[in-house]
Amino acid sequence: MNYRDLGRAGLRVSEICLGTMQWGWTASEQTAFEVMDAFMEAGGNFIDTADIYSRWVEGNPGGVSETIIGKWMKERGNRRHVVLATKVRGRMWDGPNGEGLSRKHIMHAVEDSLRRLQTDYIDLYQIHWDDLETPIDETLRALDDLVRQGKVRYIGASNISAWRLMKALCISDKHDLARYDSLQPHYNLVHRTEFEAELKPLCESEQIGVIPYSPLAGGFLTGKYHLDSPPPDSARQESVKRKYFNEYGWRVLAAVERIADERGVLPLQIALAWLLNQPVITAPIIGANSIEQLTPSLEAVDIRLSEEEMALLDEASCTEAKA
Repeated sequence: MNYRDLGRAGLRVSEICLGTMQWGWTASEQTAFEVMDAFMEAGGNFIDTADIYSRWVEGNPGGVSETIIGKWMKERGNRRHVVLATKVRGRMWDGPNGEGLSRKHIMHAVEDSLRRLQTDYIDLYQIHWDDLETPIDETLRALDDLVRQGKVRYIGASNISAWRLMKALCISDKHDLARYDSLQPHYNLVHRTEFEAELKPLCESEQIGVIPYSPLAGGFLTGKYHLDSPPPDSARQESVKRKYFNEYGWRVLAAVERIADERGVLPLQIALAWLLNQPVITAPIIGANSIEQLTPSLEAVDIRLSEEEMALLDEASCTEAKA
């Protein structure tokens, strides 16, 4: 496993971040333990979760992923070796302050996360998505207090526009507050414009670490889908079909599969290597419901694409806006 700095911060994280949205949803506690064990044994140290995982599932109150991770760290006694990232913003309890990025919500939510995670600090505390109803400085002052109290080491943002992120950075600089050291954007070979148009140059200029989610486009870039073979019926598969089953998506996938075939590797490894080949990227976030799903993603860190291969992928995928 290779390691990179999280933006300009001194924090070193593995080039692959393990996403845990599926813990307690599509992966049992036992499976979660097995996957996290294998991830750590392979040299991984960066684990990402959120307080709302997986509250959208019937009967799931949220906080389940955090609870499983906390139990695992407690049993393994490995807290100091884990770079633990979680997120705040979504609805976690009833009432007008049960969601958002107000000081009241953040201060309650962080205590709940710390309790579930069975730890006294969070390495990277991220806003899950923006809150346009709460002043940015209120959110930043609350997060800064948590850093000063030692409950949070670094802060990051996810799902935020470039102008709002830049405004937050300016407020942090002006008032000497903790600043967002990372960004978690939706970014992959078939979903480029949202990040590349404005957020990418901003992250490069301000030395913000980038930990993209959905690096495999919901499984589309794994190569398991084929033009002449419709996906099975499910809400998730329908979403993939709606987004990527078009001329543009098939063209990108064909380029990925061509390089994978030439190298004798899997398409998903090429898709991850394309991200890791970019200096602005710190660590793609990958999910796995088994060790068998995890292993190929970890092996992608050893693939370095040539200029010709990068050019081929860019040529196939750079016209997303016209697709």
